[in-house]
Amino acid sequence: MGLRVVLMGTGAFALPPFRAVLESDHQVVAAVTQPERSGRGHHRHVNEVRVLAESFGVPVLQPDRVNHGEVLQQLRSFEADLFLVAAYGQILKPELLEIPRLGAFNLHGSLLPRYRGAAPVQYSIWQGDQLAGVTIFRIEPALDSGPMVGKVSTRIGPQETSGELMLRLADLCVPLTLEVLEQLEQGSAVFEQQDAAQVVLSPKIPRDAGVIDWSAEGRLVDCQIRAMQPWPKASSVLQRPGEKDLRCLIQRVRVVPDTPGSSTGPRPGVTRVQDGELQVRSGDGWLVIEIIQPEGKRAMEGMAFANGYHLSGGGEFLSAVAAG
Repeated sequence: MGLRVVLMGTGAFALPPFRAVLESDHQVVAAVTQPERSGRGHHRHVNEVRVLAESFGVPVLQPDRVNHGEVLQQLRSFEADLFLVAAYGQILKPELLEIPRLGAFNLHGSLLPRYRGAAPVQYSIWQGDQLAGVTIFRIEPALDSGPMVGKVSTRIGPQETSGELMLRLADLCVPLTLEVLEQLEQGSAVFEQQDAAQVVLSPKIPRDAGVIDWSAEGRLVDCQIRAMQPWPKASSVLQRPGEKDLRCLIQRVRVVPDTPGSSTGPRPGVTRVQDGELQVRSGDGWLVIEIIQPEGKRAMEGMAFANGYHLSGGGEFLSAVAAG
């Protein structure tokens, strides 16, 4: 017979599991998503969750304030067994969480209790973790603190960006979500409390977090660059003798092996052309710049950039502190 489900989500992370539930034996009685927002040039972004729900004939709510009294009354009228939440974008207050018979359950892009908060996928790469994953938990008023009912993990690829990992995790949500819904329907779900001693937070990433700190270890610079894609993107300002400073987006680097740092080496951020590659000094060695995008230009390979901007004579990328 299935459960009566209200879907609540907005971003691309929600699409694969929501589609799976819509195509399942469960009854999706409504979808709640954010209103369409205007972007640059006043173009309105298409809300893909709305489009998906409407394609299945599901009523859609797009309230500015989901905890408003009239919205709560609408949600009660659906007589849902549970709310399934994924990247919704609004805080759900206790009065709303009490509406569904079984509670509200969130799909969270980390292995809780590690990385509670707004940016779990980005932090899993930024901190150099080997594993990432998705946790389904019952939502409680405290941030991402509720009991866990399902979890799946995956290894982070050596060149994987946050955007790429997010899409993979969204696909991993599908079997996990269907399994948990079946367990909840049958009353066989097992809840596990989170270990408060293991909590790590992942707050919203500010725009300036993308400014590269070249004094860090090379592997951590690589992690920072991959974590900042697709937003806010990793950046650095290039200084060249006799030329204007040039802001660049650094899209991909590679750690040069067997180049330990020393007190006599050049300072972090200094560039060189060696072995047919554009390299930049990190805190403990050298990195190859593989893909770079100068401001206002298209992305290009590192050596094409070095040739076009005459870096054979050297240059220096400013570190985060100096660029501040």
